[in-house]
Amino acid sequence: MWELIIFDCDGVLVDSEPIACEVVVNVLARAGFPLTLPEFFTRYAGVSDREMFAHLEKQHRTRIGEDVRRTVNDEILTALTERLEPIPGIHRALEAVEQRKCVASGSGRQRVEASLARTGLLAHFAESIFTSEEVPRGKPAPDLFLHAARQMGVAPRRCLVIEDSEAGVQAAVAAGMRVLGFVGGSHCAPDRSHALLRNGAASVFQIMEELPQRILDV
Repeated sequence: MWELIIFDCDGVLVDSEPIACEVVVNVLARAGFPLTLPEFFTRYAGVSDREMFAHLEKQHRTRIGEDVRRTVNDEILTALTERLEPIPGIHRALEAVEQRKCVASGSGRQRVEASLARTGLLAHFAESIFTSEEVPRGKPAPDLFLHAARQMGVAPRRCLVIEDSEAGVQAAVAAGMRVLGFVGGSHCAPDRSHALLRNGAASVFQIMEELPQRILDV
């Protein structure tokens, strides 16, 4: 049934969310935009940097300078280069998935490619990487998933999305795609499964080696 499996990157392919969120919270605090890690996860997990900064600017009624945005990106890249690991079992899962695959990430292309290269996953996706930089609106809008499906030449109803965030699940549902929620990243709280199901995930799973069978079952 499924012709294309669309993977989010952060928290699905690579265990990057705790690293990236810690960096962003620290940089924003230094710039005068204090947020706790739990607040950041609740508000911005899965949301593109563009949408995050726009929301913070509206909330604080002030502009966030390019220097802060650049620092966030640079420090995340440095931290990921030093500490990033793949999601356990993702290599075996990708090798077992027979359908075509692509990545649709709210992060920038530089970060996605660096993350996949660092963890040895880049070869699985070749040129099939799409980011929020390529569309007008990031997740939770459906733009990115629809763009990925168009570029891959697959109808949305034939696409299955693997997501770990509420914003990502909302985006996939809005795009007319089915979604499997993954809750095996180290950032996932105990209530993550309920949140993803509540937002439209068809089912959730925690062990990445289960993915090939989950694809058949959904």
